[in-house]
Amino acid sequence: MRTFTPKQSDITRSWYVVDADGLVLGRMATEVASVLRGKRKPIFAPHVDTGDHVVVVNASKVVLTSQKAETKVAYRHSGYPGGLKERTYAEMLATRPEEVVRRAVRGMLPRTRLGRQQLAKLKVYAGPEHPHEAQSPEPLELPAARSRAASAS
Repeated sequence: MRTFTPKQSDITRSWYVVDADGLVLGRMATEVASVLRGKRKPIFAPHVDTGDHVVVVNASKVVLTSQKAETKVAYRHSGYPGGLKERTYAEMLATRPEEVVRRAVRGMLPRTRLGRQQLAKLKVYAGPEHPHEAQSPEPLELPAARSRAASAS
């Protein structure tokens, strides 16, 4: 059996908007990464970017389970000796919530040129507004990512 390779003319890209208010970060990131890769489409091929565009709004209202907001730490390095910086996710959510969502989704994509190309189709905004109304994005419901505490109340 031959490997199926979708042609550029076969690929149609849709736009989706995800409201992250009350969604668990990791569960939302897996679903968003799946849409960005195109795994929900029948023409999916792992070596071709067949995914859709995803706009995530209300990133500042995303939920981390357990005590991860206080204990999980994000590292970055300047490249110089002693240049290791660390911030907790609670600090990141307070200052740059878009970066928290982008990092989570990025960790679930391939670490290749293809993964970087797929990550470019992710747009994240801290508040409820976004400038992509012209693309008329469809709402993407993620019931599996809903927080149990939010759904209980």
